[in-house]
Amino acid sequence: MRVLRHVTAIRYVTPLREGGSLPGLMEADDLGTYVVKFHGAGQGRKVLVAEVISGELARGLGLPVPDLAIVDLDPELGRAEPDQEVQELLRNSPGLNLGLDFLPGALDFDPVAFSPGTEFAGQVLWFDALIGNVDRSWRNTNMLLWHRAPYLIDHGATLTFHHSWAGALANPDVFATRPYDAADHVLLAAKPALDTADATLAPRATGELLRAAVDAVPDEWLADEPGFDGPDRVREAYVRQLTARLDARDAWLPGVRAAAAAAGDNRPVTRAPNPPSWLSWLPRS
Repeated sequence: MRVLRHVTAIRYVTPLREGGSLPGLMEADDLGTYVVKFHGAGQGRKVLVAEVISGELARGLGLPVPDLAIVDLDPELGRAEPDQEVQELLRNSPGLNLGLDFLPGALDFDPVAFSPGTEFAGQVLWFDALIGNVDRSWRNTNMLLWHRAPYLIDHGATLTFHHSWAGALANPDVFATRPYDAADHVLLAAKPALDTADATLAPRATGELLRAAVDAVPDEWLADEPGFDGPDRVREAYVRQLTARLDARDAWLPGVRAAAAAAGDNRPVTRAPNPPSWLSWLPRS
């Protein structure tokens, strides 16, 4: 089982205002710098849970994602922050939060300037359909280009079934067979090799891999889930949902395949190719 690195935040560097949940750039006691997403943000812990499960599942399938870490936060670190919104967020996020390894100098992924290839495009599209990722469109790619390699980021909008466990448990087939709307996916123009991806990735998505991805979530983020007798029962529910989704590929893959076949060669790109300021600049100490 992969255990996420556990670090302690030692300095709050700057808020990252491009993110809706106001993540922050922080330095930690392992000398690393992390983009930290806080459990006290409006979306709560479920976003962090989805980030961990989907990110670790991607890693296990061989897809590139930044390293994840559990970041222990003392709210006092934000005391000198002049922004009241940031101070309140840090006060509401003591203890364990989620850090993504900071990739200095990374650029927003531009599908026109960089072709990821049909094989990679197919694997990302297949993966996004599996986890129900609604947030990797040409409007917001949620991919970075770092050292000429693409990285997948921001998976908090996946695994939407966990926002209503009562309904998910009562009707387990709803998520398993739900069609995936790929019409706006950023990699459609790359002519994704979806069937090759299915043949490659489905055998890798073993029960052991699914369980390992779920096991990476800290108990603390699962302990208070209503209707479950402790974190282990919640983990079992996640594994069942993901297993059912994987086994129901005949229900959702044809729609994704049709979207890929119907896609044109060009997609509008609305985000500038320049890196956001927080990727290329750090305040001096």
